[in-house]
Order: sequence, then structure tokens, then C-alpha cells
Amino acid sequence: MKDKLQRIFTRHDRKRDALIPVLQDIQAEFGYLPPHAMQAAARHCRTSAVEVYGVSTFYAQFKFSPVGRHTVTVCQGTACHVMGGHRILEECKSQLGVQPGQTTPDGMFTLETVACIGACALSPAVVVDKDTYGRMKPERITEILNAATSK
Repeated sequence: MKDKLQRIFTRHDRKRDALIPVLQDIQAEFGYLPPHAMQAAARHCRTSAVEVYGVSTFYAQFKFSPVGRHTVTVCQGTACHVMGGHRILEECKSQLGVQPGQTTPDGMFTLETVACIGACALSPAVVVDKDTYGRMKPERITEILNAATSK
């Protein structure tokens, strides 16, 4: 891990302004922000560990635990909620056996929710990795999860 971090740091200046790009590169490399990598980023960017934590927790893009091979994002925006998005979320939780923000024990799926994915005309909607599925019904979740695992 030390070598990977060193390669990331060589691409960035040793200043505070480089913090977000450094964190983005760390996450791209490891899939999340390991605590010791965040400490190393603080040293590299000449800032405090507290500031690194503050920045990384402010932005929703950063993850603090390993994510699954596939990400299932269930929209909980107004249109999706009215059209049954809460039932879609319940079915995903049931099938995956995890709560939003968690990863399945086998590392295959991470379940997330968002306030809006911008596909209101397709509500309720689910995004698996980069594929958007609209007009979802709970009974379609198994099919969609199986399709993701076969990729």
C-alpha cells in the first residue's frame, strides 16, 4: 500500500490545495479511504488529520469502508417515493441483507440511497453501477441483481 500511496503523491503538489484530488486518487486506487491513507494524505498535503477528516466527510463521494463490486442505488426522491420507491428499497434490503451504506459480506454489492437520481419520469428508479432501471417493481430486483453478477 505504501508504494501505491507514493505513486499517488508524486502526481500532486505538497500543499493543502491538492487535498481533494489526492483523496480522489486514493479512493480510485483502493475503492475507499483507508484511515492510514488519510493520515498519509494529511502529511503529504501539509495539513492536519482533522482537516482531512472534515473534508472527506463533507463530500458524499468519499467512502470510509470497502465498497462492493456493484453499487445498487435506490432513489428516494419525491417522485420515486410517491411511486413506491420505499418498497423497492425494502426489497433490496431484504435480498441483499444489508442496510443503506453497507456492503454485503461477500463484497458483491453495496446498497445506497439518494435523494434524486434525476430520472423522475422513470420513477421509481434504481441504478446498478451505471445502468438505470425505471418503473421498478419489487419483483424485478432479483433479475437486476442477477444481471449485475453475470457481468
